Amino acid sequence: MSGVESVNLTKSFGPHTALAGVTLSIGAGEFVTLVGPNGAGKTTLLRILATLTRPTSGTVRIAGLDPAQAGPEVRRRIGFLSHRTLLYDDLTAEQNLRFYARLYGLSDPSARIDELLEQVGLADRRHDLVRTFSRGMQQRLAVARAVLHRPSILLLDEPYTGLDPQATDALSALLSELVGEGCTILLTTHDLERGLAVGNRIVVLSRGRVAYDAPTADTDPATFPDLYRRLTGVR
Repeated sequence: MSGVESVNLTKSFGPHTALAGVTLSIGAGEFVTLVGPNGAGKTTLLRILATLTRPTSGTVRIAGLDPAQAGPEVRRRIGFLSHRTLLYDDLTAEQNLRFYARLYGLSDPSARIDELLEQVGLADRRHDLVRTFSRGMQQRLAVARAVLHRPSILLLDEPYTGLDPQATDALSALLSELVGEGCTILLTTHDLERGLAVGNRIVVLSRGRVAYDAPTADTDPATFPDLYRRLTGVR
């Protein structure tokens, strides 16, 4: 079992309510895209699911486990990409991945590192320091870091940020491959068209609540932008 579930999830920061009762169930192998305006609670939700922030109330299950009771086991199953790359500027691309491989307890990561550097288009820059990389290159390496340990659950916060069209296509192909291997993916994006194209289900978060949840196959790309504006109040 490698799904994700939240029930009546709330999160408050002082007087501000970021999540106001989010109930969301993602089955094993599903690819869900989460869209919503700034301040809707998308990043807060991902951080709670990644066990980086505790909810104010409500429950979370990751692969059937309670993060409060089985934190280390849950974290081993998760790959997480946030707005920060979590890369070390003074290490090379390969050294960064080897460092994280040790953290994940991978005994012989060489083949996996070679494979991922090739997939994200950085094989020829493997010995270059990360501080010499463009923002898009750092984002590609951060994606490789997030999937290095073959997580069963992948949480991606705006992973397409800074990517050129070629890198965007490569990332979409990698995510499709991971879903084919049974990985469960929850991805946030501001790009409604891409959200409908890459996932098999789309969820709209507005004011800390789920305002829409449907298979992408049942969502008309031509009318969805108008529906999104009505649900979120975005002009």
